Amino acid sequence: MTSPRIRLTLASASPARRQTLQRAGVEPEVVVSDVDEDAVLVAARERFGELDPSQVALLLARAKAEDVAYGARDRHRGHLVLGCDSVLELDGEVHGKPADADQAAARWRRMRGRSGVLHTGHWLLDVREAKAGRPRRGVGTVGATASTRVHFADLSDAEIAAYVATGEPLRVAGAFTIDGLGGPFVTGIEGDHHNVVGLSLPLLRELLADLDVPWTHLLPRSVG
Repeated sequence: MTSPRIRLTLASASPARRQTLQRAGVEPEVVVSDVDEDAVLVAARERFGELDPSQVALLLARAKAEDVAYGARDRHRGHLVLGCDSVLELDGEVHGKPADADQAAARWRRMRGRSGVLHTGHWLLDVREAKAGRPRRGVGTVGATASTRVHFADLSDAEIAAYVATGEPLRVAGAFTIDGLGGPFVTGIEGDHHNVVGLSLPLLRELLADLDVPWTHLLPRSVG
């Protein structure tokens, strides 16, 4: 028996996240949120105190998903909405996208020859039957963080300067990629490869299951 395809909205501007889904057979609609990340974190710290890196990633993922699902545009009812956010933990500190080239270079001088943990928060909202800004049946929201240890090569100062000059480190959390120009500078990982790209497919499958949605129902021709 063929089941109807369920639409997924990705609340992220990341091309890598979209491509990860596409390569797994899922074609999401992409809607970028208007969340002020700094304001979200300041408010959370005032209320709850200091957050650990995995909580930061999850909090921002939730804020993005809720902004798209329940924001003024309000045109994503009938979809599942997924928010994601990634941060790199190094020496217990949280690192997102570098502010400028100098910061990216300084970060790589700390990272080279060492290891860090890439945390990606995932927040999934089921708004297929949402009304008045409420999740379906009041239980259509789940979230979790995937964490992967990343080992970095011992780059020379010249390699760091050349890599930063490409501009890639300024566009991504942690100032590196594993699926782009930064690939040669990652010597190994412990955990899910997709999570380092920015979206853990195994974790997303588990979150879908928590909402009673089989992964295959996101595919163009789902069976089951």
